[in-house]
Amino acid sequence: MIKTLDRYIIKKYLTTFFFAVIIFSMLACVIDFSDHLDNFMRNNAPLKKVIFQYYLFFIPYIVGLIWPLFCLISVIFFTSRMAYNSEIISMINTGMSFRRLLWPYMVASFILASINLLLNNYIIPKGSKIKTNFENEYIYKMTDRGKTKNVHLFTSPNSKIYIKRYMKRDSTANDVMIEEFENGSLKRILSAEKIKALPKDGEWKLIDYYERTFKGMREEVVEGEEKVMRINLMPDDFIAYDNAKDAMTSSELSQYINRQKSRGAGGTKLYEVEYHRRYAQPFIVFILTIIGMALSSRKVRGGIGLHLALGAGLGSVYIFLFQFSTTLSINGSVSPMLSVWLPSILFMFIAIILVSKAQK
Repeated sequence: MIKTLDRYIIKKYLTTFFFAVIIFSMLACVIDFSDHLDNFMRNNAPLKKVIFQYYLFFIPYIVGLIWPLFCLISVIFFTSRMAYNSEIISMINTGMSFRRLLWPYMVASFILASINLLLNNYIIPKGSKIKTNFENEYIYKMTDRGKTKNVHLFTSPNSKIYIKRYMKRDSTANDVMIEEFENGSLKRILSAEKIKALPKDGEWKLIDYYERTFKGMREEVVEGEEKVMRINLMPDDFIAYDNAKDAMTSSELSQYINRQKSRGAGGTKLYEVEYHRRYAQPFIVFILTIIGMALSSRKVRGGIGLHLALGAGLGSVYIFLFQFSTTLSINGSVSPMLSVWLPSILFMFIAIILVSKAQK
C-alpha cells in the first residue's frame, strides 16, 4: 500500500535520479564529442548522422552502463538532505521502523530496475545497431577482427568446414573442404576451388567441386563445374567487431553464443559476460539503493559531502571488482556468470552489514 510519505520518497528518488541522468548525459556528450571531433572531420561524418545516428543512441547506451551508480548517488543525495533536515529522525520518532522506511525505496528501485532490464535487453541493443554502424564507418575504422585465413568451423555437430582464404569484398572463399560424419565415421568429403555466397541466407555456389561419398567399402566420386548448396555459414560469420555484442538483443546474444559453441569456434566469453551483465545489473540496483539509504540516513557532521564521498568510494569499488572479475573470466578460467554476479553477491553482504548498523 502506497501512502503519502511513500509517494514523497518515491518522487524524490525518481526526480533526483532522472535529473542526475540528464546532467551526466550532457557532460558525457560534450566529452565524447571533443574526443571524436577529429574522427568526425577526418571521415566527413554528416552532422545529421552525428546527431541522429550516434548521439541519439549514445546517450541511452552510456547511461545504461552506469545505471546502478546513478541509483546509489541519487539515494545518497536526497536521503542525506532529508537526514540533514531531521526528516529521517522525525519519521523514526513516529514509530516507523527502519524496514518500513525502506519500503518506498524498494518500490522506486523496482521501477528503475524494470526500466533498466527493458533497456539492457531490448531497447539499447536495438539503438546500438545504428550506433555501431556509425562507429564502424566514421570512428573505429579497421577494427574488424574476423578471421579470413585458415578458418576451421563446425557447421553442425557432424559437419566441419575448412577455408584457406575468405574475401570479404565479394563474399567468396578459395580452397574449401567440407567433411561430414555419421556415427563417428567419415561419410562425405566435398572440396571446391571456390565458393560464393548467394543472396539467400545459407546458400552458396560451389565452383569446380569434387565430391567423394563413402558407402561401406564403396566410394562414389562426383565432379562438376557449379553446384548450389545450403551450408550453415553466413558472410557475417567472418566479420567480428569489438562492439558487435552491444548491437545484439539478449535473445540474439544467446543464439550467437550457442551457435559459436556448437561450431567449436570459441571466443564467446566476452559475449557471455555481456549477456549475464544485463540481468545482474537490475539486481544491483536494489543492493546499491539499500546501501545508499543505510549510509545516508544518519545525520553526521560531514553532512551531504561525506555521504557523497562514501557513495563515490563504494561505487568505485564496485566498478573495480566488476572489471577485475570479468577480466579474470575473459582471460582466465572463471565462469562468466560467476564473474558478473560475484560483485553483486559481495555488495549484498555489505548491504546487510550496513542495514544492521543503521540508525533504528
